[in-house]
Amino acid sequence: MVTIPEYYEGKNVLITGATGFMGKVLLEKLLRSCPGVKAAYVLVRPKAGQAPTARIADMINCKLFDRLREDQPDFTEKIVAVNSDLTQPDLDLSIEDQETLMGCINIVFHCAATIRFNEPLKDAMQLNVLATQKMLNLAHRMKYLDVFIHVSTAYAHCDRELIEEVVYPPPVDYRKLVDTLEWMDDKLVSLMTPKLLGERPNTYTYTKALAEHLIQQECGNLNVAIVRPSIVGASWKEPFPGWIDNFNGPSGIFIAAGKGILRTMRASNNAVADLVPVDVVINTTLAAAWYSGSQRHARPRSMLVYNCTTGGINPFHWGEVEYCINMTFKTNPLEQAFRRPNCNIYCLRSNPFTNQYWTTVSHTLPALLYDGSSEANAHMSLLFSRLLPALFPCHSWVWNTDNVTMLMNQMGSEDKKVFNIDVRQLHWAEYMENYCMGTKKYVLNEELSGLPAARKHLNKLRNIRYTFNTILVVLIWRIFIARSQMARNIWYFVVSLCFKFLSYFRASSTMRY
Repeated sequence: MVTIPEYYEGKNVLITGATGFMGKVLLEKLLRSCPGVKAAYVLVRPKAGQAPTARIADMINCKLFDRLREDQPDFTEKIVAVNSDLTQPDLDLSIEDQETLMGCINIVFHCAATIRFNEPLKDAMQLNVLATQKMLNLAHRMKYLDVFIHVSTAYAHCDRELIEEVVYPPPVDYRKLVDTLEWMDDKLVSLMTPKLLGERPNTYTYTKALAEHLIQQECGNLNVAIVRPSIVGASWKEPFPGWIDNFNGPSGIFIAAGKGILRTMRASNNAVADLVPVDVVINTTLAAAWYSGSQRHARPRSMLVYNCTTGGINPFHWGEVEYCINMTFKTNPLEQAFRRPNCNIYCLRSNPFTNQYWTTVSHTLPALLYDGSSEANAHMSLLFSRLLPALFPCHSWVWNTDNVTMLMNQMGSEDKKVFNIDVRQLHWAEYMENYCMGTKKYVLNEELSGLPAARKHLNKLRNIRYTFNTILVVLIWRIFIARSQMARNIWYFVVSLCFKFLSYFRASSTMRY
């Protein structure tokens, strides 16, 4: 088999969702590690008055493309922005653009999707299911198409305990659901959504499952593969450790914890946090296209599914995530923290009633005290409603990853280095530190030169906390304990017990000395 860069040499690639987190990492990695690729066509819709070409120009000016800029200063010549809207008929492509794509594209990477977990069902169907159907229709008309890669999610079938690398039957017939949603008003759709979702937590996982089945039913003779990443996080190694550019998924959680805003969430310390670095996902995606594309004539055509996860190979738990966040942000604090990062005591709680109590005490009340207009509380509520359900922090799944292992074994030694997908090599503590620092540098744009001031601010918050606790103890003493003989007796008993323990340990230390 040819190497991965050799396979992409002279190929024209089409990417949807190129302005999103994974899409831009895919574009950068493709151009940097496969310099022989002929062109990368990206479907982009106009937004906020910006034309597609302007949006791409803004995107490639970010730090993510710095390394590529140094290696290949003229890389922008290979990027072709195509005006398109995936929610419109025929993808809103002009006749000329359709003819161009049908006559030159060799590989399609369909990454576009809505990742909003509370997206109304109609909108999620438009973006995750019907857009996929339109992309398949376009792919069927491409004369020289080698392979169609669809990026799904490992949680598409989270109603199962064991998730194999296969496409499962959908909860409903997607065709009937599409027809039904056409005549329903939004209020009726909202009422029936919980019943449709069943055991799935949100419309994202539900529509992703439908999209997979649609591909299976309508791919025909297309050479198709599906990549299912779990919770996609910051980069592990490429183009540099810790790169992240958004608040989505775990990033917003880490920032909220580092700022001292997030103090409690419903989760289990022992549940596997199936984080997977974005560069591992992209390397898997590029390698999957290479394998399916280069083997299309050498083996019976079948749709391969790749569960791109870490939990079954190199597990990392939410309790360990909590510890790493706490340690990193206490050593390298975020600027203008609301409170000291303090995830140790009660951040991860599996009991919903206990969690609700601590949410009120640790989030709602401080927010109201901090900002009488409750603006801070609104931001917190928005953060928790959008981000926390995304992490599935109370449960662990078992994903089969045989196809990913097979893919890794098919790669040559050099490809294994350049397109590393071996998560057994991932050192979690180091990765988490880089991830947290990445949110500081690339999401919040905080310079390392501001660390001394941030540490000083954290010490100030600590002193305020100690002072507040001392005043609180004195008030409790004056109001409750000093007025009751029984309370005083209990208080003196507890204090004397503490002194006895201290005396015992002091005596033991002296004897050992």
